[in-house]
Amino acid sequence: MGSLANKIVAMAAVLAALVTGGSCAPKKFPPGPNITTNYNGQWLSARATWYGQPNGAGPDDNGGACGIKNVNLPPYNGFTACGNVPIFKDGKGCGSCYEVRCKEMPECSGNPITVFITDMNYEPIAPYHFDFSGKAFGSLAKPGLNDKLRHCGIMNVEFRRVRCKLGGKIMFHVEKGSNPNYLAVLVKNVADDGNIVLMELEDKASPGFKPMKQSWGAVWRFDTPKPVKGPFSIRLTSESGKKLVAPNVIPATWKPDTLYNSNIQF
Repeated sequence: MGSLANKIVAMAAVLAALVTGGSCAPKKFPPGPNITTNYNGQWLSARATWYGQPNGAGPDDNGGACGIKNVNLPPYNGFTACGNVPIFKDGKGCGSCYEVRCKEMPECSGNPITVFITDMNYEPIAPYHFDFSGKAFGSLAKPGLNDKLRHCGIMNVEFRRVRCKLGGKIMFHVEKGSNPNYLAVLVKNVADDGNIVLMELEDKASPGFKPMKQSWGAVWRFDTPKPVKGPFSIRLTSESGKKLVAPNVIPATWKPDTLYNSNIQF
């Protein structure tokens, strides 16, 4: 009788652990401190996963939560990643660059690759978590072992923030749905810090730069009851505080869903 009672107590303990998310539940980690622009070269630890097609750029539409399209093409070339909270920073980490390397798995080359943050993943599997494109994840492997490394699914990596080295100038895409009372603009191809923390707009009818609101990802918007009139100049502030002005970069004849090239770059 005592033996049966002991078994009942033990079973009750197991059931309680399952209900309360005991030892059977995966451990969750709070996010680490935000990664800043100190560029001190120090390697930090992270967990890495991958998504999408094995040799793809991540999302099936080659986009992501930053709003940047065609990340399979230059300058991103599919070397993209989702970042968790301290990397993605609710979109203000969009475009930032990281060197990543893996050394623990026998398939790992140990050589770093550089990835762009173009998407988000807030799964709490580690204080720092990169969800790579299949192409980027496989590129961490020794020659010929790309697929074998991808089969591991999840692994430990080392990473550090680096300055983005890009050719060409900064580009602005006027988003679909924009009109004289609602102007939404995506910024891409940003060198150096790679990410923008403030975008300001100056229109012809009302001189002086006015702050835009971050809409989502790398998209900033300007809402106004009084219609704005182009051409528009845009002032950018990068995460390290550097400022640049793109004068009259969006013309008076602007149209939604149109990309405009600037002549500026950090």
